[in-house]
Amino acid sequence: MDPMTDDLATRDEAPRNPHSSASPQPAPAQSATADQSAPIDPATARRNSVVIWVLIVSAFVVILNETVMSVAIPHLMTDLGITAVDAQWLTTAFLLTMAVVIPITGFLLQRFHTRPIFLAAMGLFSTGTLMAALSPGFEALLVARVIQAGGTAIMLPLLITTVMQLEPPATRGRRMGSISVVIAVAPAIGPTVSGLILSVLPWRFMFVFVLPIALTVLALGWRLLTNVTEPRKAPLDVVSVLLSAIGFGGVVYGLSRIGESAGEGVTTEMIVALGAGLVALALFVWRQLVLQRIDDALRDLRTFRVPTFAVSVGMFVILMMSLFGAIILLPLFMQNVLGLTVLQSGLMLLPGGLVMALFAPGIGRAVDRIGPRPLLIPGAALVAGVLWTMSAILGPDTPWWALLACHVALSTGLSLMFTPLFTASLGSLPRHLYSHGSATVSTLQQVAGAAGTALFISTMAAVALTRADSGATTAGATAAGISAAFVIAAVLATLAVVGAMFIQRPADSPGEVPAGH
Repeated sequence: MDPMTDDLATRDEAPRNPHSSASPQPAPAQSATADQSAPIDPATARRNSVVIWVLIVSAFVVILNETVMSVAIPHLMTDLGITAVDAQWLTTAFLLTMAVVIPITGFLLQRFHTRPIFLAAMGLFSTGTLMAALSPGFEALLVARVIQAGGTAIMLPLLITTVMQLEPPATRGRRMGSISVVIAVAPAIGPTVSGLILSVLPWRFMFVFVLPIALTVLALGWRLLTNVTEPRKAPLDVVSVLLSAIGFGGVVYGLSRIGESAGEGVTTEMIVALGAGLVALALFVWRQLVLQRIDDALRDLRTFRVPTFAVSVGMFVILMMSLFGAIILLPLFMQNVLGLTVLQSGLMLLPGGLVMALFAPGIGRAVDRIGPRPLLIPGAALVAGVLWTMSAILGPDTPWWALLACHVALSTGLSLMFTPLFTASLGSLPRHLYSHGSATVSTLQQVAGAAGTALFISTMAAVALTRADSGATTAGATAAGISAAFVIAAVLATLAVVGAMFIQRPADSPGEVPAGH
C-alpha cells in the first residue's frame, strides 16, 4: 500500500478523541455506525432510513430554493424599484454566505449531534423564508436571503456525512442516487417552479410556496429525527475560519461579479476580490497542512491524498459547471433567440430534471452492482457529445424540439455521473474524513457554480459583442455567444471523459483505502 494511504488507514484505526470512553461496547445509538460490516437489526435500519429520508427531503427543499430566483430579477426590479445590480445581489449574497458557512460545517458535524444541527439549519432556512415572504423592501429581502443561505449551507454536508456513516457500503450507491436527485434535479427544476409561479402570481409567492414545505419538514424532523452520531471535542481554529471566509468569499464574489458584468470589462473590484480570495486560500491551505499534523485543522486536506477522491472532485467541478452553465445559458437562448416566454423556457427544462430524478435510483443500484467506472465513462462521453453538438447547432433557426432533445440527453449523461462520483469520492475516504470530504464537495459545488456562470456568461457576452459590431442581428449575436460558451463546456467535459478512466471502485469496508491507491 502507498505510504500516504497507509498512514490514512492507520490514523483511521487509531482513536481520535483521547477523552472518549474506554468501553469497547458502542452506545445503542451508534450500533449502526460502529461497525458497518456487522448486520444491522431491523429497528436500527428503520431508524437510519427515517433519518436519511428526512434529511434528503430537507436538502431538496433548501437547494430548490437556490435557483428559484434566477428568473425573478425583472419582477424584483419593477416591484422593488431597484437596479439590475442591486437585484443580482440577492443571488450573490446567497452564494457568498454559502461559501463562507460551508467550510466550517466539517467542524460543526464533528462537534454537535445530528438533531440540533438539523433543527438549527431548517430553523434558519424557515425563518429566512418567512422573512422573505413578508419583506417590505430590498434590504429586508437581502437579509432574509442571507439567513436562508446559512441554513442551506449546513444541510447538504449534514446529509452526505450522515449517509456515509449510516449506510452500509453494499447499499450506499442507491442512497447516493437519492442524493443525486437533490444535487442535480433541485437546481434544474428551480427555474421551472419560479416560472410557473411568476406567470400568475407576484414574486413573494415563490417564498410563500416554499414556506409550508419547509415548516412541514422541520416539524417532521423535530418529531422523527434522532441523534445518530457521536460528537467529539473538535478544535476550532479562528484564524482558519477567517481565512476560509475571505478566501472562498472573495473567489465566489469575484467570479459572480465577472458573470454579472459580462461585456463591461474587468474592474478593479473584481481583481481585488479575486486576488484577496486567492491569497487567503493559499494561506488557508498552508495553515491546514500545518495544523493537520496535530489534528487541529478546520479542513483536513488528507482527503486529497486519496487519488479517487481527488480525481472525482475534479470531475465534480466540471459537472457542476456544465449543469449551472446549461441552467443559465439555455433559458437565455430560448428567451432572447427563440423568443419563448419565461414560463415556456422553464417548462422546456422540466423534462431533463424529471429524467435525472427517474434514472437516479436505478443508477444507484447499478453502482452497487458494477461500480462507478462503467457508468462514468459513457456518462461523461454523452455529456461531452451533447455539448459539442449544441455548440454546433445553436442558432436563430434551431427548432425547439432539437434543443429539448439535447437537454434531455445532457440530463441523462449528468445522471450517469452524479451518483457514481458521490459514491466513489466519499466511499474512498476513511471514516474520520467523511465530514471533511462532504464539506469539500459542497464548497466546491458553490465555487464551481460561480466559476461556470462567470466563464460562460463572460464568453457569451464577449463573442456576442464582437458579432454585433460586425453587423449581426441581436438574436444571431446572442446565439453565437452562447454557442462559443458551449464549446468551452464541451472541452471541459472531454477532460472529464479522461478523468473517468482513473476512477477506482471504493473499498468494500468503511474507512479503508483500496490497495493500490
